Amino acid sequence: MTKNTRIAKYSLKLVKESNSTYEVDKLMNSPLRVAAIFNQVFSMNELAEEIFCIACLDTKNKIIGTFEVSRGSLSASVVHPREVFKRAILLNSASIILCHNHPSGDTQPSKEDEQVTKRLVEGGNILGIKVLDHIIVGDDYFSFRESDMI
Repeated sequence: MTKNTRIAKYSLKLVKESNSTYEVDKLMNSPLRVAAIFNQVFSMNELAEEIFCIACLDTKNKIIGTFEVSRGSLSASVVHPREVFKRAILLNSASIILCHNHPSGDTQPSKEDEQVTKRLVEGGNILGIKVLDHIIVGDDYFSFRESDMI
């Protein structure tokens, strides 16, 4: 006996929220430049809570889009690989750069920062989306790549 079953049909759409011009080169070739771009786009060094963002890059390391992935509290932001890579896949990213802020101004990575970075690098390797760096923005910046932690 055949039973009728409802099957939902979905479509996937990417919606551009805004398109702004910034006085920076789109090429992401130094952690200092990356930190400056994230500060311009998300005003990260002015926020009272942590936010976790990504820049999606093409095969020539040019920015094709940026996303705020999560917004947390004074000292934490929940980051799940699914939420990070969902955005990167939607833009057909070749690679991504991770960035989050420390409202305290201290840019030293916490153990949680290190664990999240390691998990995202592993996830990116599986998906074929390279994680180029993870920048922490505060009074200065910290680069996992410059510190040989990626």
